[in-house]
Amino acid sequence: MSVDTSSLAAPSLFVGDVTLRKLDDDIYRPLESFPTIRWWLAIAITGTLAAIFVLCAAYTVVRGIGVWGNNVPVAWAFDIVNFVFWIGIGHAGTLISAILFLFRQRWRTGIARFAEAMTVFAVICALQFPLLHTGRPWLAMFWLVPYPNGQGIYPNFRSPLEWDVFAVSTYGLVSAMFWFTGLLPDLATARDRAVHPFRKLVYGILSLGWKGSNRAWSHYEKAYLLFAGLSTPLVLSVHSIVSFDFAVSVIPGWHTTIFPPYFVAGAVFSGFAMVATLIIIMRKMFRLQHLVTDNHLELMNKIIIATSLMVGYAYAIELFIAWYGGVSYERYAFLNRALGPFAWAYWIMVTCNVLVPQLLWFKKVRRTVLLMYPIVLLVNVGMWFERFVIIVTSLHRDFLPSSWGDYKPTLIDFGLLVGSFGVFLTLMLLFCRFLPTIAATELKVILSESQSQGGGHE
Repeated sequence: MSVDTSSLAAPSLFVGDVTLRKLDDDIYRPLESFPTIRWWLAIAITGTLAAIFVLCAAYTVVRGIGVWGNNVPVAWAFDIVNFVFWIGIGHAGTLISAILFLFRQRWRTGIARFAEAMTVFAVICALQFPLLHTGRPWLAMFWLVPYPNGQGIYPNFRSPLEWDVFAVSTYGLVSAMFWFTGLLPDLATARDRAVHPFRKLVYGILSLGWKGSNRAWSHYEKAYLLFAGLSTPLVLSVHSIVSFDFAVSVIPGWHTTIFPPYFVAGAVFSGFAMVATLIIIMRKMFRLQHLVTDNHLELMNKIIIATSLMVGYAYAIELFIAWYGGVSYERYAFLNRALGPFAWAYWIMVTCNVLVPQLLWFKKVRRTVLLMYPIVLLVNVGMWFERFVIIVTSLHRDFLPSSWGDYKPTLIDFGLLVGSFGVFLTLMLLFCRFLPTIAATELKVILSESQSQGGGHE
């Protein structure tokens, strides 16, 4: 006996009496009303942080990367840590939008648009660090773009760093097209609701002349499904290729086959934590608690629990294989992580990523914002420290004691880290102000179906 799960799932996506008109009014209110004092205060803070990033990046370009704490043997440090961190943050958007769409999980509709935007902005932040790391970013196109014999230098296609160029650029491009395609019907609605001629013109251009005809909807659904299909393998491939930057080397602590699935699980883990961190603030700021409900947050928290267990399993397997493999260098690398000079970073990582998320097993914690919010914040902290531990602790103790060294970040390192969050949050605030943060069209379909079937709301 089959059960129509769509009619059962629909009521949990809304709280209270939600109508089609009220749905439009609530979602498009931030676009049509004058920004509040809270929004201006938030954009002032994030804009200041973004300015710090620009200043630190400019200082780095002028003076060279010697102003960072990077040294020999720690040639990769905050720059690559931040790169891997931001690429991981972008994974939740593709997962929520593409994979959950293919599996017809309707609860994604309340958070998918926000997560898609987060993906695009996270990739933008991530790309800054490899460019700065080259030391001469104005020559990056000759060193990184894979066209033949640029300036007499042929790209080394055997290098994982060159693979990153293909993977990350493809991921960013497909994610941006996927995000923009989903926006088209909602941009057309914003155009039709606009009163000011300039706003009507801008949204009219962005909506690409959308009229909502049967033919337009047919093409739209095919294109959206196509991008969802293209994006799904990217969730697995992009961070797997990023992990090859480490796994194909012979550095103790990096040379391990578990890195691709380990990195993917960690990326989804950190990405969902960042979505929860920001969307809790967004729904409060724009009064959208009835559309982004506690049910959405609970389902995200369940995925955080699952990926936390995967990450914890990977930590344990790394330690076990280092002991079981009998390679003295590997054994020392992981012993040094847990007990060496950077042991504090290792135990912050374990505490934030493995121990703290176990509190989400309790339903009250999963559904109470004040209890879950510190947890998802700590997950973001822990996942940054995971990348720090993997990179720095593996490099500062090499095969020979004569090549050992220490690492201390500089103020420029911290400025670029904090500033990258400023760039990311500034872009998110501008997105919330000028574009619909929730997929109104998809929610209207679900609401219409639930009303026609006589479904109520919580």
